[in-house]
Amino acid sequence: MKSLEQYLQLSEQAHGHLCAGQVLGVRLAMLGLRELGIDDPVAERKRLVTYVEIDRCVTDAVAVVANCRLGKRALKFRDWGKVAATFVDLQTGRAIRVAAKESSKQAAREMFPELDKETGQQKAYAQLSDGALFDRQWVKVEVPPEDLPGFKGPRVVCAQCGEGINFKREVMVNGKTLCRGCAGERYYKPAE
Repeated sequence: MKSLEQYLQLSEQAHGHLCAGQVLGVRLAMLGLRELGIDDPVAERKRLVTYVEIDRCVTDAVAVVANCRLGKRALKFRDWGKVAATFVDLQTGRAIRVAAKESSKQAAREMFPELDKETGQQKAYAQLSDGALFDRQWVKVEVPPEDLPGFKGPRVVCAQCGEGINFKREVMVNGKTLCRGCAGERYYKPAE
């Protein structure tokens, strides 16, 4: 495993700047990988699936450290608004969820009261113990075959819009195969 400083440099490059969220995300992912005994996520890239629970700076850092990408199907996003990630070792079936403690912000203020919030958090998050920053919990995660990296499955066509649907994401409505958008789960609506 790389050092904290090495991961922070990589994370800064990927994210565009270094911020407290990046430091927290790097530390969170390093802890998750250590707990699973994964030393080199690059060499073992198909061994790990990571679920992140927020779409903020932390997630970019987690993706860098865990070597998980959406495009490789190894990073899964659950929009729960929590600074947390679950690391699933596909080889052993073990999974650990690591969540930032709400008290970590106060700990950073107490540790560096003379610094502005951002600078103080960056420094504190790099130095505080894992126990001061995170809660961890061993969990069970069932990753269905269609969610695994490298899954190749049938592609079906939506009976309404004609678009292709991968990875068993279609739904059946009144005997018709539909994409989720045509079935009413749209996050968008057609412009008139």
